[in-house]
Amino acid sequence: MEVWYSLVDGLFPFTWAQHMFMKNALMAVLLVGPMFAIIGTMVVNNNMAFYSDTIGHSALTGIAIGVLLGFGDPLWIMVIFSTILALIISSLKFFTTASTDTIIGSVSATMVALGIVILSRGGGFAKYSRFLIGDLLSITPNELLILTVAFVGVLILWAIMFNKFLLVSVNLSLARSRGIPVRLIEIIFCVATAVIVTFSIQWVGILIINSFLILPAAAARNITRNVRQYHLVAVLITLASGITGLLCSYYLATATGATIVLIAALFYLLTFVLKPRFS
Repeated sequence: MEVWYSLVDGLFPFTWAQHMFMKNALMAVLLVGPMFAIIGTMVVNNNMAFYSDTIGHSALTGIAIGVLLGFGDPLWIMVIFSTILALIISSLKFFTTASTDTIIGSVSATMVALGIVILSRGGGFAKYSRFLIGDLLSITPNELLILTVAFVGVLILWAIMFNKFLLVSVNLSLARSRGIPVRLIEIIFCVATAVIVTFSIQWVGILIINSFLILPAAAARNITRNVRQYHLVAVLITLASGITGLLCSYYLATATGATIVLIAALFYLLTFVLKPRFS
C-alpha cells in the first residue's frame, strides 16, 4: 500500500490526494470498476438486470441473518446468503414453468420484506442504513486486499469461461449442440455475479449498485460493434465514471456511490444520443 500511496502523491498534487481515505477509495474504484464492467457486459447481454437488482436488494436479508447470528460485520454472511440465493433462483428457472421475471420478482419481494422485518425489530434499522447508500470512503487497506483477490478471481474466471458465457448468452441451442453444459454455465455466472454484487454493496450501496453495474455496459453497447470493443469501452466508461464521481463527491460533499452512478448515467445519455452514428 505504501507504494500506491507514494504513486498517488507523485501523480496527483491536489488537496484530495493528501487524504488517506481518498487514496484508498481511488484504488477501490480502479478495482471495482473493471469487475463491474466485465460482469455488467454479460448481465446486459443476458437481460439479467432484474436478477442483479434482486441480489442487491436481497442483501438486506443477508445482513439480517448476520445480525441474528451475532456477527458484528455481516459481509461474509451476506456473500454466503447471496450465493445460496443465486443457486435457488437458477434452480427455480429449470424446475418451474413460471417465467424468469416472475420467479425473480417473487424472490426479490420476499427477501427484501424479510430483511426489513428482521432489521426493524426494536427500531434498529437505522444503524444499517449505510448499506443502503454505501460508503466508499470508509474502505480499509485490508478490505482493499480482499478486493484485489476478488478482482484477480474475476479475471481468471473470465479467461477460462468467457467463450462459454458468451455462447450461452447468444444462442442456447448452439451452446447445447456443442456440448456446453448450459445449466452449469448459467449457475456459475449467476453465482459470480451475486458474489461480486454483494461484496461491493457496503461501498456502493444497495439502492444504486445495480445502476453502476448496468449503466456503463449499456452505454458501451450503444456505441460498439463487436465484443472486444464492447468490453473495452465498458471498462473505460466505468473507470471514468468512478474516478470522476469520486472527485466530484469530494468537492461537492455528496454521497460517493450515488455521484458515480449519476456520472455513469450521463455517459449512457451521451452514447444514446450518439447511437445512430454507430448503427
